[in-house]
Amino acid sequence: AKAVADVAAEGVEICLVIGGGNIFRGLSKAAAGMERSQADYMGMLATIMNALAMQSALEKIGVSTRVQSAIPMAAIAEPYIRRRALRHLEKGRVVIFAAGVGAPFFTTDSGAALRAAEMGCDALLKGTSVDGVYTADPKKDPDATRYETLSYQDVLAKDLRVMDASAIAMMRDTGIPIVVFSIREDNSLRRTLTGEGTFTVIQDVA
Repeated sequence: AKAVADVAAEGVEICLVIGGGNIFRGLSKAAAGMERSQADYMGMLATIMNALAMQSALEKIGVSTRVQSAIPMAAIAEPYIRRRALRHLEKGRVVIFAAGVGAPFFTTDSGAALRAAEMGCDALLKGTSVDGVYTADPKKDPDATRYETLSYQDVLAKDLRVMDASAIAMMRDTGIPIVVFSIREDNSLRRTLTGEGTFTVIQDVA
């Protein structure tokens, strides 16, 4: 939360899309054999819980925040309304989008790509446990090397699994670059935004 607050204080307009894997993975055994749509809705509810937790953490350190949910849940979050979200950004608020796209069979990646396109974002930053996209899993393969840049087509053709294919295709079609960086490193968000950090940029190569 502090990393987001520091960047927001500099006037950067920030939208967050937070996954629910930390909660839903804990329920995976219970979900085994469950009908896919039902399991996906459970995952969406997990993202709402995480969004509310992030909102609380940000507001404790003085960051004005709004949560918008793709699934109507009026008692705890605003419904997703594009123009309202844009207005929040104009007022300097951090907007947290929850519940993906509000429908099953779409991943959090797809939700992030869709919201980035709708908000007219300059870039989609994907925070992960590693500092970019590698030729192989760096946790398993010591010879894996990090890509500095990739094209959208490279990611799809090499099946690099940075994000799901539909999210990559949407960013390609809208021309929004994807920046993959590590959220495990201190000050990584600010360093990525200023171009000083270690990351991989995915965009069309001229």
